[in-house]
Amino acid sequence: MSQITTARVRGPRTSAPRGGRLWLLWGVAAGLLGFTATILFDVRPWTEADYEKGGVLIAAAEDMPNLDPTGNRLGFLLGFAAVACLLVLHGAWRVRTERAPHAVASRVFSAGLVTSAAGLTFGYAWKGTLALYGHGGPEFGSFGDEGLLVFYALTDFGAFIPWFGVLVSLGALATMAWVERAVSRILGTLLAALVLLVVAGYIVTGVPGLAGPVGGLGLAFASLWMLVGRRGVAVDEPSEARPAEMVAPASDAEPGR
Repeated sequence: MSQITTARVRGPRTSAPRGGRLWLLWGVAAGLLGFTATILFDVRPWTEADYEKGGVLIAAAEDMPNLDPTGNRLGFLLGFAAVACLLVLHGAWRVRTERAPHAVASRVFSAGLVTSAAGLTFGYAWKGTLALYGHGGPEFGSFGDEGLLVFYALTDFGAFIPWFGVLVSLGALATMAWVERAVSRILGTLLAALVLLVVAGYIVTGVPGLAGPVGGLGLAFASLWMLVGRRGVAVDEPSEARPAEMVAPASDAEPGR
């Protein structure tokens, strides 16, 4: 009697053609929407004259009428759109790049996206809350200025700190470039330099929101590079089963010779 054993053969890691990389547009959209919501709609109560004076600007309850509710509302809406794009990118990335059992950096990349998405959901929600209850909002009067100051404090770094997860993702892309050789090494070098620069800033300044200004732009840049670049990102094709060996065990009773 013969025994057939099947073994899984790992599919080749190849770069998809440019037409098969359109899912990376979700990364471009997430980065640009996130940068717009976090940086361009970062609402502060001070005027240009206040900034020109220099020194430390102190937010107080009496500054709450100066907050722009429209800016906070747009930041909230665009921010939620960015979170949705991050989650779609996470799903598409997992389907296309995480089939190989050795793709550790690829899994770290997707984990960083989910980490940022979770934190940014709260960060942008506080913007929406401040627009809702603040001066000029539809439910103004539910909280006094002292209560609004608490919501403002939550928005101060609320949409900045969670981009740390994307920063980890960019570091994972750099690892994929130099260790797994799954993306362009030029891209990996640029991303490694960016990550190290921000890490140095964490150490020197102690400011926890430094990933905010660069996380979204870095993700958009990396996604666009992988979308249009010659190398792209390596994808794993499904493994196929094939006969590994055929064994013919000796019978318990062989005919005598």
